[in-house]
Amino acid sequence: MSVLRNLFCMSLLLCLALPAFAQHRSDPLTPAEIDQLRDAAMEAEPRMKLYVAFARARLVKLEQMRSDPKITDRARQTHALLEEFLTIYNELNDNLDNFEGRKADLRKALKVVIEGDNEFQAKLRAIKGDPRSSKEEANEYEFVLSSAIETVDSAVDEHRKMLTEQDEIWRHRKKP
Repeated sequence: MSVLRNLFCMSLLLCLALPAFAQHRSDPLTPAEIDQLRDAAMEAEPRMKLYVAFARARLVKLEQMRSDPKITDRARQTHALLEEFLTIYNELNDNLDNFEGRKADLRKALKVVIEGDNEFQAKLRAIKGDPRSSKEEANEYEFVLSSAIETVDSAVDEHRKMLTEQDEIWRHRKKP
């Protein structure tokens, strides 16, 4: 009976521990990047510039890695950097929503974000059409690449719409 109880306790502990392991995700931001965001916490434009710069840095790093002939695990590294880009880009969108909820003036910030959107779309599509990738390699990161492309494509329209709304709102606020 004690063996059965021990087995039950061990399986219960394992079941309780699994969610903790499943929730563990590494932060794609470096400590220096986190400090920069913390310093720009209250103003939309500097914060969005940082997020765009961090997302851009991941795509630049991705391009450099993919063009390096010495890299042997390109598919895995491509997948990891695309996930980092997507996490940062989603955080950018969450921050925009927060600033919009506070009725902040987002016009300058949105112009920076839309410039980044256009650049990101081009770079992500270039990865998708990269002739250096074998079909097997592309299969390893195809889902995260498609997710990144879809996310940026849908966000571009939202960002442009938000900029138009912001222009309208702030045009009326400036009038006496």
